[in-house]
Amino acid sequence: MSNPAPAPVAVALDAPDLETAARWAGLVTPHVSTVKIGLELYLRYGPEVVASIRGASGVRVFLDLKLHDIPATVAGAARAVARLRPDLLTVHAIGGPDAIRAAVQAAPGTTVAAVTILTSQSETDLARAGMAGGVHDTVMRLAGLAVAAGARGLVCSPHEVAAVRAEVGPDITLITPGVRPAGADNHDQARVATPEEALRAGADLLVIGRPITGAPDPGAAAAAIAASLRRMALAVLSRGNPRALRSRCGSGRITGRASGRRDLGPRPVPASRPGCP
Repeated sequence: MSNPAPAPVAVALDAPDLETAARWAGLVTPHVSTVKIGLELYLRYGPEVVASIRGASGVRVFLDLKLHDIPATVAGAARAVARLRPDLLTVHAIGGPDAIRAAVQAAPGTTVAAVTILTSQSETDLARAGMAGGVHDTVMRLAGLAVAAGARGLVCSPHEVAAVRAEVGPDITLITPGVRPAGADNHDQARVATPEEALRAGADLLVIGRPITGAPDPGAAAAAIAASLRRMALAVLSRGNPRALRSRCGSGRITGRASGRRDLGPRPVPASRPGCP
């Protein structure tokens, strides 16, 4: 029997050093589709960190730099990292449509994902910053702006993902941080959900960090989450609702919740998806 396909999880490699990050990546890549390199690791070790983490596994790399500057600077930064061939690159949606468009044009081979509101921020935080309308309305406004500017991915919390999916349709990749297995510590996340809840709401890729990397055995923790998602997928199929899992099934590529969504490129995984026959 072939090994099950990796789960739609991006493990956040927020490690104190490159050796630890590479070890975590090696432990989790049999079970998850993606690893996420954040600003701290990138700034400490530079562009070489991407090749070191990717290694020979071919795992998808999510470069989470959250670019936020004037359009010309964002374009230059996106162009500089495009040569590293990250599968995903983040920019801040609040930087405006010109900055988002600049990143998209500068990194044509990468899915540019716009960050709406950080999952650590609450209604109170936004009010203190003078942002009217609350978290939900702000996320929806920024999501529409980013997609109109050419972003093919959006980052939002599990609390907004269903509404964002309804607003932007099936062709946009929705990435959800703030995902915690039941019973796990929320740490500094304000808007959270379990992996199963986030997928049911419409997420395509779940960002999970400390519940995996902080476990005594990160590989086992990743495997447990992947197994839980497969059980959920099988339960959905058994209820006769395969349409809900369309994003997990099909060819060996990440495809959308409907067949028309632009894919995110090839992945070295079997053709089947978690829970797919």
